[in-house]
Amino acid sequence: MTKQIKLSALNLAPVRKGKTVREALQHTIRSAKAVESFDYHRFWVAEHHNMEGVASSATAVLIGQIAQETTHIRVGSGGIMLPNHAPLIIAEQFGTLAALHPNRIDLGLGRAPGTDQLTAQALRRNGQRAEDFPSLVEELRHYFNPVSSRPHVRAIPGEGEEVPIWLLGSSGYSAQMAGELGLPFAFAGHFSPKQIVPALNLYYDTFKPSAVLSEPYSMIAVNAIAAETEQEAQMLASSLYQQFLSMIRNQRGKLQPAVENMDVIWTPHEEQLVMEQLSGSFIGDANKVAKQLYDFAMNLQVNEIMLQTTIFDEDKQIDSYKRIMDAWQAL
Repeated sequence: MTKQIKLSALNLAPVRKGKTVREALQHTIRSAKAVESFDYHRFWVAEHHNMEGVASSATAVLIGQIAQETTHIRVGSGGIMLPNHAPLIIAEQFGTLAALHPNRIDLGLGRAPGTDQLTAQALRRNGQRAEDFPSLVEELRHYFNPVSSRPHVRAIPGEGEEVPIWLLGSSGYSAQMAGELGLPFAFAGHFSPKQIVPALNLYYDTFKPSAVLSEPYSMIAVNAIAAETEQEAQMLASSLYQQFLSMIRNQRGKLQPAVENMDVIWTPHEEQLVMEQLSGSFIGDANKVAKQLYDFAMNLQVNEIMLQTTIFDEDKQIDSYKRIMDAWQAL
């Protein structure tokens, strides 16, 4: 019943309290190998900067290592924040990845900085802005053409490589752009759940068939945590709740261990804010989570669900991936 809808995984290479960046990266690679063995379709990592708890800032480098350590799962970016970079550099990087790992590399593009304003300024020395995103995407796509439209500036590696480009978004902007360009669209439902339906409707309504796609292809990222019992899953999710609480308090740090009682950490108002932002999450025993995910995907007519599974205990995180896929395949 679920074969028409694919399950994938999103990972931010979280740095856990008491652990190092090296350990975070090693576990991200271990997670990729695990979800590949569980038959997930993709494993994406995301570009963030100046965050103590996120180790995926050099996204293309990490993608290359993950692809080297796996054999068939698609590996990509969810996403590369294009205004932070020269399109030629991204074309060369992902062209290199595609040449080394044919038919396995995805290039998801976002227009946010993935960081704070000062760090964004340090990254964007050439003055690129979010408003430049459409022209940057166009330039990047040209570099992948078999014959570059810029004969004196060519992306080698990159030229002629078939690297699927996705547009990522948490609002309607990229949804409309993906639709008009006929590109696949991925929505960040794991932190912007209220905008899922409007963005998808905009994507479907504006979609124009292209050389890439004859019909829309959409993917939604959601928070998903499964355990043996509902109670255990909720306890494991307390690390996710603490992560979002730290953002509300502007006190970002490493991923915190699970706690049995969040009421000793947050105020009622903070709880309301966190739970509103996480209202699209799927947490519970695996059968419940899998059924809810399937109903969610069918109701929204999406092609793929990407699971963001924020759990402090590394073994429990991998166990959650397995439980959800086992229950998914049994539907």
